[in-house]
Amino acid sequence: MTFREKYVGDKAFYHRLLGVMLPVLVQNVITNFVSLLDNIMVGQVGTEAMSGVAIVNQLLFVFNLCIFGGHSGAGIFTAQFFGRGDRDGVRHTMRIKYYIGLAAVAIFGGVFLLGGAELISLFLHEGEAGLDLAATLNHGRAYLSVMLWGLLPFTVMQVYGSTLRECGETMLPMKAGIAAIGVNLVLNYILIFGKLGAPALGVVGAAVATVIARLVECGIVVLWAHRHTRQHPYITGLYRSWKVPGRLLGQVAVKGTPLLCNEVLWSMGMTTLNQTYSLRGLEVVSAMNISSTVSNLFFCAFFATGTTIAILIGQRLGAGELQEAVEEDRKLLAFAVFLSALAGGFMALFAPLIPDLYNTEPAVRSLATSFLLVNAAFMPLNAFTNGSYFTLRSGGKTGITFLFDSGFIWALNVPLAMGLIRLTTLPVLTVFLLVNCLEMVKAVLGGILLRRRTWVNNLVDAI
Repeated sequence: MTFREKYVGDKAFYHRLLGVMLPVLVQNVITNFVSLLDNIMVGQVGTEAMSGVAIVNQLLFVFNLCIFGGHSGAGIFTAQFFGRGDRDGVRHTMRIKYYIGLAAVAIFGGVFLLGGAELISLFLHEGEAGLDLAATLNHGRAYLSVMLWGLLPFTVMQVYGSTLRECGETMLPMKAGIAAIGVNLVLNYILIFGKLGAPALGVVGAAVATVIARLVECGIVVLWAHRHTRQHPYITGLYRSWKVPGRLLGQVAVKGTPLLCNEVLWSMGMTTLNQTYSLRGLEVVSAMNISSTVSNLFFCAFFATGTTIAILIGQRLGAGELQEAVEEDRKLLAFAVFLSALAGGFMALFAPLIPDLYNTEPAVRSLATSFLLVNAAFMPLNAFTNGSYFTLRSGGKTGITFLFDSGFIWALNVPLAMGLIRLTTLPVLTVFLLVNCLEMVKAVLGGILLRRRTWVNNLVDAI
């Protein structure tokens, strides 16, 4: 088999790939581009305001990943049930997603309500720029108090949106996301700066705009799904009963619990990494915020291909097309690496320019540029490890994905960062670079796991 035959697909392959990936990619790009604009708007209020919002968003990131991880376990079965044409199976997995999501809202809502200030304070440390820690805390608390109202609509949206994508409907979530983004952007401009007669609410205005946008997105997706039951018959009767077959619930628990734990622990690991970097000063929090917001715009390249791998490979496995799944996955991974290399090149090109848009200290802008260049260099590796994760997950190897993802970050990334930050005087940029170098080890491990093909499984035939 030639290189082209092994890693490059035909027109039908790319037509199928782009049909699933493009709507997800477009939605992610638009979402992250508007997040960048939002971030710049909040940054105009001041570095303390931007840092307070960034810290809260880092905490909310753990909640978001909890929803994603909890739904991912059920989503493995959703994609395979859809591939088999089992409407009842899809309906049952949606109910399971509801149970997981509502439990997460109750737990995280309580934690944030009772201990939000203490969690924000973990990131507040004096640095060389002399930023106001008390003002940052107040901005963060005000922002979080409003953002709590958005947890439930976000969860309901994820129940419907993830199911629609797993069943091949990627356009509607994209359109709803674009509409919500437009609402968010307009309201941000009005409420943050007090335009069109509205009061200037600063970070509170940004939070109000986000919550309203989430309500709009949720409403569009839910109403559309229930008005198009011919296209998506599993929606019919969704709320007639909340019962789920015990065997399926057990299977989802077995496959999904490692995924849920993985996403929670991975997001907590990333939060811990950022908190560790913050020990070098609040300016690091600000620079990391700029870097992550800009990076996420370019990371859409491998985020979208990861989602595509989960959907296409899951459907292949559910239909019993096991060899086709192996061959298609290899080509999908090659495409993901190639696309991310291009995105990384553009990111490196713009890295010195975008931080200048922020109203912040020169030291923060310089550090943010350096973080961006490091992220750009590692994008192809990130694409491969991300694709490996979604491949293993699509075949139900959730225990392995747990070790591969969150196990890796807690066993290697976090200890290395903590040791270097606490025990040495190395610049934070050097520490950040060394921690990212561990991605090479993860890529080798991912390649070994894929070659073993233990992920090539049809999970739904026996249910």
